Amino acid sequence: MEKRLKLIKALSEAYGPSGFEKPVNKVIKDYLKDVFRLEEDAMGNMIIYSKAYNPDFKTLMIDGHSDEVGFMVQSIDGNGLIKFLPLGGWFSQNVSAHKVKVQTSKGNFISGIVTSKPPHFMTAAEKGKIQEISDMRIDVGSTSYEETTSVYGIEPGACIVPDVDFEYIKETDIMIGKAFDNRLGCALVLETMEALEGMDLKLNVVGAISTQEEVGTRGVQINARKIKPNFGIVFEGTPADDPYRNTYESQGALKKGPQIRHRDNSMIASPDFIKFSKTLAKEMNMSYQSAVRAGGGTDGGNLHLAHEGVPTIVLGVPVRYAHTHYGISAYEDYVHTLQWAVEIIKSMDKTIKSQGDFILK
Repeated sequence: MEKRLKLIKALSEAYGPSGFEKPVNKVIKDYLKDVFRLEEDAMGNMIIYSKAYNPDFKTLMIDGHSDEVGFMVQSIDGNGLIKFLPLGGWFSQNVSAHKVKVQTSKGNFISGIVTSKPPHFMTAAEKGKIQEISDMRIDVGSTSYEETTSVYGIEPGACIVPDVDFEYIKETDIMIGKAFDNRLGCALVLETMEALEGMDLKLNVVGAISTQEEVGTRGVQINARKIKPNFGIVFEGTPADDPYRNTYESQGALKKGPQIRHRDNSMIASPDFIKFSKTLAKEMNMSYQSAVRAGGGTDGGNLHLAHEGVPTIVLGVPVRYAHTHYGISAYEDYVHTLQWAVEIIKSMDKTIKSQGDFILK
């Protein structure tokens, strides 16, 4: 448990908004060391191969995207305040008055605060209106354009990330931190690869850490072209809905098990693969949640469309307040997602060996 929480903490606290994911890759490389063969491309995508990889076997790609929602410096005002653009899907109400880290031209990060006008200076109309991100600025304590650019070394194009420390609350078995969407997915890729290493599988399991999911599921397209998988499992830190829906409507509640997604705006998941996975969960006496999403999307959207089509499922750890500075997730949901994925893969291998063709085909 201590090792796992240390990994999740390191991944959560790494600064890696869309397009700037290399700090996340460093955490992954430091964790895996030389147990696996790693490939990293110019875009920052990573592929993790087992040393037992056999080109004659069918291949399962397990994916987790490395980027988090963040921001980018657009320009700097005369008074030293920073205008910025979102990287990924933010709701403006969740942005102001929060602490962030802004990257400088030297590569280090300095603290800033997203501006929020005090109520003392607001008109009645302003108090009843949600401020748009385009009207917000980031204040690093500067008083002029020259100070922000020359003293602090902040330039247009620099990345900005939420400033949040990871915390595990033992009494409630709850994790709090940033970027659970989708550093929990990255951790699941790593731990699944570890759990399967050394097993005599007649199935290649290849890990994929994909960039820029939050801005158009871009990196997974590159990884899928290189890996050429026959099947896919996408791990996600999926938005929890239990604070907003009743017990019967909620499909992403904390401590009610992993979520398996039937559809969203990017994909209708393989019904056969879902049935296969649910049957295993029942045999394991493990709770799970079926999600039929009206919106959203994941790397599964592009993965299932790769080459001739890839039967794909999305397994998610529910995350309250996704796409904000802070996420809340249950440690037990993470563990059960890992256990489920490992069992799915081991059972796929048995099916391939006994039938020649996997049940999904």
